[in-house]
Formats: sequence, structure tokens, C-alpha cells
Amino acid sequence: MANTKSALKRAGIAERNRLRNKAYKSAVKTLMKKYFNAVAAYTANPTPELNQEVQDRLSEAYGKIDKAIKRGVLHPNNGARKKSKLAHRLKPLAQTAVE
Repeated sequence: MANTKSALKRAGIAERNRLRNKAYKSAVKTLMKKYFNAVAAYTANPTPELNQEVQDRLSEAYGKIDKAIKRGVLHPNNGARKKSKLAHRLKPLAQTAVE
């Protein structure tokens, strides 16, 4: 347990930051799941509306990941890996749409 005033303050700040980071990480995971569900729906029934939904979800997820990196919640390589995972799911669908 913290014994000094400054140590108590640092413990409080660390807890505040932990909760903020937890919220960002949770939001990133939620947006990624929404994106994966949208991709699954688009795969089952490719329509222009569902394609737009996929693009919107991708944009939201990218934005939240970038914001988390900027705030120091995620390491840049971790964020890049998450964005790559999102893009990788869409790649086969984009190739079939072009052909």
C-alpha cells in the first residue's frame, strides 16, 4: 500500500488511466466484432447496402484503433496488427466483387 502522499496520488492516477484504457480497448473490441458480423452478413448476401455497412464499420474501427494508438492505449504495432486483421477479412470479398 502507498505510504506517501505522492505515492497515493500516483496510485489514483494509475487507476484512472487503467479505467480509461480499459474503455478504449473494450470499444475497439466491440467495433471489431460489429465489423466481423457485417462482413459475415455481406458474405451471405452481397448487396450494395451491406457493402456500405461493411465500409462504415471498417471506418469506425480504424478510427477508434488510431485514436487508441494516439492516446497511448495501444502500441502502434498492436494497432497495425488489428487493422491488418480487419483488412484481411475484407480482401477475399473485394476480389470476388471485382471479378
